[in-house]
Amino acid sequence: STSCRRLATEGRARCTLAVLMQRLYPFLFVFLWSTGFIGAKYGLPYAEPLSFLLTRYGLVIALMTVIALATRAPWPERPIQWVHIAVSGVLVHAVYLGGVFIAIAQGLPAGVTALVVGTQPLLTAIAAGWLLGDKVDSRQWFGLGLGFVGVLLVVSGKLGDGPLFSMLTPALVALLGITAGTLYQKRYCARFDLRTGSVIQFVPTALLTAIAVLLFEDYRIVWSGEFVFALGWLVLVLSLGAISLLNLLIRSGSAVNVASLFYLTPVSTALIAFLIFGEKLTLTATFGMALAVSGVYLVARPR
Repeated sequence: STSCRRLATEGRARCTLAVLMQRLYPFLFVFLWSTGFIGAKYGLPYAEPLSFLLTRYGLVIALMTVIALATRAPWPERPIQWVHIAVSGVLVHAVYLGGVFIAIAQGLPAGVTALVVGTQPLLTAIAAGWLLGDKVDSRQWFGLGLGFVGVLLVVSGKLGDGPLFSMLTPALVALLGITAGTLYQKRYCARFDLRTGSVIQFVPTALLTAIAVLLFEDYRIVWSGEFVFALGWLVLVLSLGAISLLNLLIRSGSAVNVASLFYLTPVSTALIAFLIFGEKLTLTATFGMALAVSGVYLVARPR
């Protein structure tokens, strides 16, 4: 009948749209995740790094709690599920974001910070086979190496900016945090409701960050227009948008494939900085972008 054909057509259209959105998720995630460096650049001159993050976490918890309660989102049934989600949140948020913000606040160039964190795919590939049983074939190893070289070329022009070695420790801690968090979440809590799960992830993150603020900072914030814009962007776009996409990608893909997307973050950050701040892109950086994109394609391409 005509109604049956119409329903079948609508069903195919919805299916096609769903497939298209799933293919676009990785690219949207890379773009949104890259803007975190831009938000940090805007906001950190007006606040201490951990104080900035603590304010951000508090707003995210309040917003997501209201959303979870209003939509009657399900909470985990078993206590161990709460623990696993909380641990993954501490690693991905408290450790990773804390390390990145402290590194940038101490003067480490954003490009170098991105390079350090950009080695995550290699670290993840080494650990994924041991912890998760993910198989990394020769093509993917080649892609991981190619992507790393590409990222190195993208940020090579910034490697001489300032005394780097004394500022690398927070970035290295961030690298370990995002790598461990991705692997832990993939193994122990790949699937959870994004609304209630965000609350469970950010509450212990905020508590640990609050302790660090009490020990090392004075919670000094200058509520300028630039800081409010940066805070709003990081809360709505990063903590709600990008983190939700990361959770979806971890749920649906292998740890190595998800990690390979972080190779594109320095590339995307460089492009955004070029458009917003007028930072020039050298021929070497452009070539590095092409290598990084090619490396990610080799890692994520279906076998």
